[in-house]
Parts: sequence; C-alpha cells; structure tokens
Amino acid sequence: MPAMIVAAEPVAVEAGARALQQGGNAVDAAVVCAFAQMIVNPQMCGLGGYALATIHQPGAAAAQTLLLDAPALAGSRVTPAMWTDAVIRANPDGWGYFLRDKVNDRGYQAICTPGTVRGLATLLQRWGTFGWAQALAPAIAIAEHGFMVDSQLAARWKTRAAYPEACSLLEYIETNAEARRIYLDGAGQPYDEGMQLRNPDYAATLRHLAAAGPDDFYTGALAERMLADLAANDAWVTREDLAGYRVRDEAPTYGGFHGYTIASSQAPHGGPTLIAILNILAGYDLAALGHNTPDYIWLVAMAMKAAFADRNAWMGDPNSVVVPLDWMCSQERAAEWRRQIDAGAAIRVADLPHGPPSTTHVSVVDGSGRCVSLTHSLGMSSGVITPGLGFMYNNSMINFDPVPGGRNSIAPGKGRTTGMAPTVVYQGDRPVMVVGAPGASRIITGVLQVILNRLVFGMSAVEAVVAPRFDCQGDRIVVQHRIPEYVCEAVRRRHAVVRLPQSHGAISLVQAITIDPVSGALAGGSDAGGGGMALLVD
Repeated sequence: MPAMIVAAEPVAVEAGARALQQGGNAVDAAVVCAFAQMIVNPQMCGLGGYALATIHQPGAAAAQTLLLDAPALAGSRVTPAMWTDAVIRANPDGWGYFLRDKVNDRGYQAICTPGTVRGLATLLQRWGTFGWAQALAPAIAIAEHGFMVDSQLAARWKTRAAYPEACSLLEYIETNAEARRIYLDGAGQPYDEGMQLRNPDYAATLRHLAAAGPDDFYTGALAERMLADLAANDAWVTREDLAGYRVRDEAPTYGGFHGYTIASSQAPHGGPTLIAILNILAGYDLAALGHNTPDYIWLVAMAMKAAFADRNAWMGDPNSVVVPLDWMCSQERAAEWRRQIDAGAAIRVADLPHGPPSTTHVSVVDGSGRCVSLTHSLGMSSGVITPGLGFMYNNSMINFDPVPGGRNSIAPGKGRTTGMAPTVVYQGDRPVMVVGAPGASRIITGVLQVILNRLVFGMSAVEAVVAPRFDCQGDRIVVQHRIPEYVCEAVRRRHAVVRLPQSHGAISLVQAITIDPVSGALAGGSDAGGGGMALLVD
C-alpha cells in the first residue's frame, strides 16, 4: 500500500520518503525527516529543542491514540521573580515578553532544558523499526556535504524584527560567535538563496550521537561539553536537569465533531483549545453560511475568541498548576459560549503572550495505516551554539511570564504553554486526516480551519491547506490578504478586522494528509506559505 509524507522542507521530506522506500514505517520516516529538518531549517528545530507527537497504530481504536511529549523545561536555577525588574512589555503581537537586554530571548539565559533528542529516541525505540544510527545517517550526510539554501530560509534571514525590542532571526546568529562562523559568509552576510551551506560540526555531533546513543546527550561526553559551556555562561540548565530529563506520556485530548473523533495534544499545548472551538462550532450549520463569507468568518472567529478566553485564563503546565480541562472542553461550556455568541455579548480575553511563530512539523502515513503527526521546535532559537557542536539551543524562556504568581510564570522544571496541536481525525476508528503545523498559538486556528475545510466543505487536502485563513484570539480578527476587503468591511460592522500583508502563511503553515475512508487513498497538502511538499511513496 502507498505511504505519504508532508513537511515544509523538501530536502527533509525526501529523506523521510527514502526511509519509507527502504521499508521503514511512519515513525521511522518522521524521525528521519525531523533530523534532516534540523539541518536545513536550523533555527526552527534542532537537537537543542523540544518535540510533541500524536501517533495512530495500525488496527488501534481512536481511543487508543498515543501522545508523546518532550517539552522544553525551565532550568532548576531559575527563580520566579528573577526578571521582574527587567520587564518592558508584552509583545503586542503575542510572541512572548520583551525584557531589558533581551535576556529571555537570545543568549544563554533564554535556554530551557531540551527534550527533542529524548523524544525522538523514544519514538524510534517504542514504535520504529530503524536503528538509531540509521535514523541519523541522512541528516549527517546533509550537514556534512551541505544543502542549497532555498528562498524561504534566505528570506527569513533578511526579515527585520517587527519591534525594536524583538530579535530577527539574523540577530540571533549575529550575537553568537559560533553561529556567525557557521551561518554567515566570508563577508559577514547570511547565506543567500542558491548558495551551498555546510555544517560539519553538526555532522560530527550527530555522528557522535549515532555511535554513543541518545543518552549521551543527557549524561555522556556530549552532555559534559554542553554543561561546561552552559555553566561558564550562567545558563539556568544544570547537570541534574539534563540527567533527570524524562518524556511525558500523556493521553490525547479528544473531541467530537459531526460524527468524527478528533485526537490532539494535551495541556499545556494547543489541543484542548482546538477541541473547545470545535465543540462550540458543532452547534451551527457552517456549510449553510458558506466558506469564508462574512457570517462564517465572524462566527468562527467568535468561537476562536471564546475558546482563547478560557485558554488564557486557565491554561498552564498541569504538573505545576490545576488546569480544568474537563470543564474547558465540555459540551456544557460550549453551549454557554454559543448562548453568549448568539446574544452578541462581548467576549473578553485576558492577555497571554504565547510562543514565537516558528517551529516545524511533519505528517506521515505508512502503507499499514500507521499515522504520525510530529511538531518540533527551537522556538526562534537562542542563537547559542556550544563551540564545536554545530547546533543551536532553544529560547523557550521567552514564553514564560516574568511576573510571579501567574499560571505561566517562571518556576524550575516547569513547561510553558504552546500552541502545538499534532492531530489525527477519525471516522469511527479509521483515521481520515493527519494534520499539524508550526506557528505558535495560530497553530490552533490554522489546524482548525483546515479540519473544517475538509470535514464541512469537502475540500481536498491541497484545497484545505491553500484556502485563505483568519485568526481571532483577542480584540482583532486577523485575516490573510487574500480575503477581500469587501468581505472584511462586512465583518467589520460587527468586530474589528485587520488584514495581514501576507497572502499565504502568517497563520501557521499547515501540513496535512487525508485518507479516503473507503479506498484508503492518500492525498497531501503542504501549506503554500512555506516551501514544502507532499510525497506519495509507492
């Protein structure tokens, strides 16, 4: 039976497709692709990051969907009030908090304990068929021999930060000597499209990991090199943090919509909010409104806004705070919100800045019906590269509230909220859609609309991810530029609307696979806002 893989980086998609051609299953392909993504998209994901996967096993019921979380956790040296005097303001666009000297954004103090290596190794060990070294081999080759910088990566390195207190991707590189050495050319400029970029240090690190095993990242020689650098530069992550790191086995968040079952991520991620929005919308005839009509945009936006009102008030790391998920995702709460929406009552959303609009994702279905939806990230990267190791660490401290006492405030060993929502959609017990995206909390609203496009409007995988999208998490409905102004004018009579300069992208980059429930035929769509592709493997 055919298989399919979809992601935003063609070189990585091809590596995953080759894994499928070699007899690997969907887990093998996802892990191979993920390691290759680290090389060709080095500030969106990497060894120093975090990962989250939703998995369907062949023959399993929807209720047996698996979820593996490998989050970035605050180091044990942090204290709740350590940055209270450094606060400037929250990012107006919601991407974290601005602090003096950007200490939570770039450099060593932005780093949280990374989980990606442990997460991918666990995926492979439990459900894959490839050996560890076999899974790393394609990424090693890409890093060693180099890859052609594509237009997407080159454009990101040329994009300025939206605010003076924020960092551009280039600024992260410019503030670290190792990053400058690897990612700037002889003239001190970032590599441009069409140029060849090599990272032999990353290749050497991966080769060492392949031989020594994944535990070496946490307790071995590689850990010693990392810890010496982190300690010398006053990072929060300690030897105990690395040695004690464990993945989290969680039950997915489940929801129903028009006879379908949705299995997505657990708190503190985006799945519960996705389910809450679908619960609200299940009470309306969306098809009768018409796709992206003024009435449709307003109604779906209000459902988004309502679910984010609950998310921002209550979401947090359930290992640190009580999260009332049963109530947030209940039909009773959805009915309350429908009554408020129908009455035209105002919905007030408390401010909760969220993560950077970065990250990457891969969706895979293999010939046996196994499905993997894997999201992994560095945030926007701290820019830090330990000398000789070649990979960047995450900058996840930017996502924590620097003011003590909040649900998402800083605490040792704590995870912070994310929008990550790797999702599998079922008809009965048969998966019919595998979907996920990068894009911070707009992952939730992007994945939502692709699901609606498929389930309500019957769109193909390509049509579902290409259709114009919008987002509402507060006092504005934000729309892609392709949504006409005359539609926006009609919506604006009921709610503030802002058009983005982007026609594609900006509201996550969704990567989706659809599975025909009768024939089993696969179709894939890679978001046109990125440079990715879908590959069918016979």
